[in-house]
Amino acid sequence: MSCRVCGQPLFPEPLLAFADMPRAAQNFPSPSALHEDAGSDLTICQCSGCGLVQLSNPPVPYHREVIRAAAVSEVLQQDKREQFASFIGEFNLKGKRVLEVGCGCGEFLALLNELPVQAYGLESGEEAAQKARRQGLRVVQGYPDHQTGAFAEQPFDAFLLLMFLEHMPDPNAALRAIRANLQADAFGLVEVPNLDMVIQQKLFSEFVTDHQLYFTEATLRTTLEWNGFEVLRIQRRRDDYVLSAVVKKRAPHDLGPLKGQQDRILAEIDAFLGRFPDQKVAVWGAGHQALAILSQVQGRKHIPYVVDSAPFKQGHCTPVSHLPVVPPETLSTSPVEAVIVMAASYSDEVTDILRSRIDPDLPIAILRDWGLQEVPPRG
Repeated sequence: MSCRVCGQPLFPEPLLAFADMPRAAQNFPSPSALHEDAGSDLTICQCSGCGLVQLSNPPVPYHREVIRAAAVSEVLQQDKREQFASFIGEFNLKGKRVLEVGCGCGEFLALLNELPVQAYGLESGEEAAQKARRQGLRVVQGYPDHQTGAFAEQPFDAFLLLMFLEHMPDPNAALRAIRANLQADAFGLVEVPNLDMVIQQKLFSEFVTDHQLYFTEATLRTTLEWNGFEVLRIQRRRDDYVLSAVVKKRAPHDLGPLKGQQDRILAEIDAFLGRFPDQKVAVWGAGHQALAILSQVQGRKHIPYVVDSAPFKQGHCTPVSHLPVVPPETLSTSPVEAVIVMAASYSDEVTDILRSRIDPDLPIAILRDWGLQEVPPRG
């Protein structure tokens, strides 16, 4: 079996193995059916790659449904009211669409619905979804996986995934389905049981067939980041029993400014080359940055050759621009009118060599990160 998140192999030896454990946490046999009840073996493994602890057991039949007995606690309800209000305020979600994924019968969704947001729920269990709708809650029956597609009322500005991720046999598919139904700048609140606390307190009884995944702070962060979320913070709640992660949908990098920088630098190089119409401007440097720039320079017809001190480059040509690469001595045997130095961190050293060994008055321009810098004559 491979890891349910990163796909790498599990360690060959299980971390723990329990015999004759309850087959499901929500399996309560009636007195008349006790003869049909039997235990199940429970095997706890760990990924050799990302470190996620997980069961090798198959999920329970009702793993798509959310069943919340703890939600009857008035203390917990008040805690959730305050937590949701803080979340809404921090990320300016007033009036926005917020989706609870796995809302059960609407225990927490009802609390969210009291706040100034448009609250929606997604629940796989038909009976639970109907019960939530009878309370006037906006709930759609469904489950996030690779076949889900678009959720009703999407895209959402935020989502809640509360004590449900650990039940999922395919967390990647679920998180990616959620992400696909969010606005570009959406936020989320993801909560799972805290394995760090379980290990510290030696709570062996926390392992149960219902929970496929057991997250530490590190593996929760990895799982969320693996599936396209930026983790803003992870806090411990309810006496360290719960890991509570606040996330943001990761946006692609904006590399537009790099294109603007490219256009500006190429224009500066072409303008410098245009000042020497006899086509005698050499370039010093055949590193990868210089090669990339030379391939884009329109006025490279003004460049007779490229100088580089590396013998293995000499005698060959630059890719795409097809300029001969020559040793430094060529500057003496085949003089040029000017030199553009593209030697990265060695540019100042190269400039000193040109001034001291070739010509103290030779026009020189150094390609810096920010643009072309002309170097005044030494005299």
